[in-house]
Parts: sequence; structure tokens; C-alpha cells
Amino acid sequence: MKADLTPAVSAAAFGVARSFTGRRWVLREAGEEQVRALVDSGELSPVLARILAARGVVPEALGDVLNPTLRRLLPEPSMLKDMGRATERTRAAIESGERIAVFGDYDVDGSSSAALLYDFLSALGRPPRLYIPDRMTEGYGPNAPALLKLKEEGASLVITVDCGAAATAALSAAREAGLDVIVLDHHAVETPPPAFAQVNPNQPGDVSGLGHLCAAGVTFLFIVALNRALRDGGWYAANGVAEPDLMHALDLVGLATVCDVVPLEGVNRAFVRAGLSRLNLLGRPGLAALAAVAGASAPFTPYHLGFVLGPRINAGGRVGRCSLGAELLTAADPATAQNLARALDRHNRERQALEAVILEEAMALAATQDNSPFLFAAEEGWHPGVVGIVAGRLKDRFAKPAFVAGFEGGIGRGSARSVPGFDIGAAVRAAREAGILEAGGGHAMAAGFSLQAGRLDAFRDFLATQFAEAGALLAEHRLELDTVVAAAGAGERLVAEIGRAGPFGAGNPEPLVALCDLRVAFADVVGREHVRLRLQGGNGAVLNAIAFRAVGSPLGEGVLGARGRRIHAAGRLRLNSWNGRTQVQLQLEDAAAAGA
Repeated sequence: MKADLTPAVSAAAFGVARSFTGRRWVLREAGEEQVRALVDSGELSPVLARILAARGVVPEALGDVLNPTLRRLLPEPSMLKDMGRATERTRAAIESGERIAVFGDYDVDGSSSAALLYDFLSALGRPPRLYIPDRMTEGYGPNAPALLKLKEEGASLVITVDCGAAATAALSAAREAGLDVIVLDHHAVETPPPAFAQVNPNQPGDVSGLGHLCAAGVTFLFIVALNRALRDGGWYAANGVAEPDLMHALDLVGLATVCDVVPLEGVNRAFVRAGLSRLNLLGRPGLAALAAVAGASAPFTPYHLGFVLGPRINAGGRVGRCSLGAELLTAADPATAQNLARALDRHNRERQALEAVILEEAMALAATQDNSPFLFAAEEGWHPGVVGIVAGRLKDRFAKPAFVAGFEGGIGRGSARSVPGFDIGAAVRAAREAGILEAGGGHAMAAGFSLQAGRLDAFRDFLATQFAEAGALLAEHRLELDTVVAAAGAGERLVAEIGRAGPFGAGNPEPLVALCDLRVAFADVVGREHVRLRLQGGNGAVLNAIAFRAVGSPLGEGVLGARGRRIHAAGRLRLNSWNGRTQVQLQLEDAAAAGA
């Protein structure tokens, strides 16, 4: 496996060859003719036109970028391999009254996918048996004892969601026992599992081009196809059942699409845009209760999905009961939903406490790995429920791929997070195929793995080889900027204009703007971890800024030490509301001494 190397870049922007965080700044290139064409065709400001042109947007695609709708972008479900076989088997089970079980995963994508299928089948009067395995005692994905237990309970069809693509042994046992299993997944596999059908855009032989979908996206397309099959077959009319409104499910699809960090391109943009609109209505008791305990209110943004609601749903599987997330998302009674939301909020606080302790230890280990293209931190006793979050924090702080594992009883369970350009899921799968890992999989930006303690050094050496093959990709620590603005122009109107290119997330990052030659009029620590600043332009215009979790970091030390001096600043423009006032604030990503 070799990483996808990015193209050569131009000279350092504004002369910043080494910022406070050690990065070289580069300005994304945008052809002037393309910028003018976008301005003329879409009534865009030059700033937004430049941002879109640098991302390869052409006038013909402008409508789908600025106004992504499912009417235009929803793909035909039959494009996916095995979709027809999967829907026909499920339709037959519904018509004959077979017992169906849904086997999911504890995380947001798995819980959302399970809830999608549970809600749809329940609306037909066929509520399925919902099964979420305990990650500590059963591990990840389908296991033979659980599948055989479901068969003993009377299930003749099991549908796995967000898992199952690599569960060869478990699905073989199910097949031998006469249990049909349909896999709805999105994790890449080289060998199809022994399932009745696998609907997975990242399996061999699938030519749908939908590999960017999360499991909830795949599940939604399955429901679209199943709904059509039931309608065309006359099932609704014959049974006096009202056809479900699938639009009600989009809050879950949008939530999972953001939280699973899949690229926000194509139909994924429409899923998130429609999902946020549906979430604003708070029609799902579980999400309404969770928003209430988190103190969040409409209008919701991808930030709320990824950093407010998502972590709380995940917390059940990390430090609580793995089924809590799915129970919350399928709760019909507001009182029940409120109790579940409170439990998840409590588990999230427990998770945060665990994370803080482990993160401090992992940061110390990472700080000794300056010369490595990746970070590797593993210790006995680290809770496996938070290693993924810690890996993400390390990746963000050091701008390197990070692998973090916790060991107990000689077995390590870990997670990895990557930076653009290195497919971390492929590296983990290669290590599994080489016999180094007990299990492992994932996608380009995130992966999970387990291994024996005695194989730790072998895994680290294997990764070193993988990164060496990736060439010079990670040798240059750089920051790509989308556009340049003046402090005087950084107002609410510009924030709204940039927001038209959303939703932002993986594959469509929120634009980074650069502001040059600003004086640090004020800089101080706020809330122990953050640095708050007031930046002043040459014409006297003032812009507030904040650097989150920057205390003790090179960025934090750099800006605190630059009081009264001039810097170049790079970050994301956001609206900050406080005490009834709304102001534009720069969320600082990086900075450099002016003239550096």
C-alpha cells in the first residue's frame, strides 16, 4: 500500500516557511479565468469564487455544491452490488412474517444504521430484534455465539449494519446453522464474507462509485430499494399499511455522515443538508432529549453533530452500555428518551475524565517522536473506549497520523487517525493480512485494530515500512490556505458567504482564511486550555480570535509571546454569540511572526 501523494506546491505564502507550529504556509491555486466564470455564473463574491475554484468546482457543478438536494443527487440503489438480492430476501421475510434481527455497532454510524432499519421495519408492523454487541466482552462486529443465539430466539434473517464485511468465521457459522445474513457495510474488504448478500460499495466487484458513503448512507439506500419493492409488489395496499415517509430518517443519515468522517461530496452533502433541516424540527425524541441535556438548540450545524451529539451517543459504547445509543435513537417515549440521554451525558463526562488522564500520558510519549512520520502510543491499562479520541487529539496537535492502544491481559485494542494523503485503513488491513494484528480495518482517515502484546514492536516496524513507502508526503508539514482577507472585511456578511459552500467536514473542510500583518493587541489564557486574542489591522479594524486547547502548545506559546507585535494569522471565521451579542471571531489554526 502506498499513500496518495499530493501534488507539488508553490512558494511559501507571505514568506511563512515555518509558522509557530512549524508549518509552511501555501495558498491554494485558483485559475483567474475559472474564478471569473464562477462569479459570473453564480452571483458569488470573488472570495467564495476563489475558494470554490481552488477546490476544482466548475460552473456546471455550482448548483450541486451550493444547493445539494436528494432529488438531484440520490443515486439509484440498484447500482450497488447485491442490492437486488438483499431487498428480495428481506421483502420475502416481511411478506411471510419471518423474524428479522438487526445486528449493529455501538458508535454513531452503527447506532444510526440500526435505528434506521428498526424504525422502517417497525412502521411496517415487523419490529426486528435489535442486537448491539458488548465491545469489551464480544469484540467488534458479528460473533458466532451471538448469531446462533439470535437463531435460537427464532430469527431466520439477520441484517448486519456497519459491520460484518470482515466477519468470515461468524458468518460461516451462521450459514452452517441455516441462518441467512445480509451485510450492509462500508468498510473495505478484499474478500467477500460468506453472507447471503453483501451491500457494500467498498467490496470487490462493486462498481457503483459510492465508496464515500457511511453505513447509514448504505442502509438508507437499502431502505429506499426495499420500500420500492414493497410498493411495486402491492404489499402496502394488500396489508392496509401506510408507506413510511423516508424523509423522517434523514436526521440519522446526516448525523452518521458527519460523525463517521466520510467525505462530504456528492450525495453526502445532500444527506447532511437535509439531515440538519430535519434535526432542526427535533421530531425524534432521542435527539431532542440529547440536545436538551447538552444545552444545544436549533439551528443546528455539522459542529453540533460531530462535537455535541455524536460524542454523547458514542459514550455508551466507550464507558457504558453499548446499546444505549441505539436505544436512544429508537426511543418513542420522551420520558424514556430523557432518561437515556441523561445516562449518555453522564457517561460522556466519565469518558472525558478518562480521556484527560490518558491524553496527558500519550502526549508525553508523542513528544519524544519528533523524527517519526507517525505517532505510536500504547500502555497497559489505557481504556480502549477512549483511545480513538486520544489518537485524534494527537493527530491534531502534531499534524501526524497517530496510533494509540490500551493493553489488558496481553491483548491491545487500539485506534488510529490520519491526515490527508495517507490511507490509514489500508495500512491497518495490510498489517492484519500480514498476520501481525488479530483484527483490524477502517477507512482512509480512521481505523481500529487489536493485537497481542508480543506483536507490538512488529506492528510499529511494519508501520515504519508503510510510511517509508509513502515517500516525502509527510516530510513537509504544511498548512493550505483558501483565501486572504483583511481584518476590516471579516464581517458577518463574509461569514455567511463562505457558509454557502457548506456543509463542511471531511472532504470539504471549512475554508482557512489568512489575515496578514496584524498587531496582537491582547492575548491571554481563558478557561485553562484556550488562548483568547484581539488582533488589530493596519487601518485600526479589530478582530477577536481564539486558539482552542492551545495552552502549552507551540501555537499558544507563540501568540502569547507576540503581545504587542505583528503576526500573520490563519483560521476559520465563525460567528460567536454571547450575552445576546453576535460577533465575528477567528478560530485560530496557526500564526507566524510577520516577516517570518
